[in-house]
Amino acid sequence: MSDNRVIRMAEIEVGPDFLDDHKRFLGEEIDLSLEREPGVLRLEAVSLREAPCQFRLLEVYANQAAYENHLQSEHFLTYKARTSHMVVSLRLLDAVALRMTSSSPQKLTNP
Repeated sequence: MSDNRVIRMAEIEVGPDFLDDHKRFLGEEIDLSLEREPGVLRLEAVSLREAPCQFRLLEVYANQAAYENHLQSEHFLTYKARTSHMVVSLRLLDAVALRMTSSSPQKLTNP
């Protein structure tokens, strides 16, 4: 992997009334990003077992241009428009890879 990768962690909390809708919209956005954007290397989303309204996302982009393109993509802008009223808090963190593995992507599903 290139040292030019952009790695972000997102911490998102949504209102409990919006949990199912947010999970669906997030899943759609992740699927479209991975399908349509070659510079999106990895998008992983989880919710906390004890706090299901809190999400953590790992985002890995090939470089800064890929990250900026993602932010302007139609599907990402649609996701933001659909969910902005659902979000209680959002924190974005820049990260550095220590060790990352790869595996087949799995679609976000509701347990």
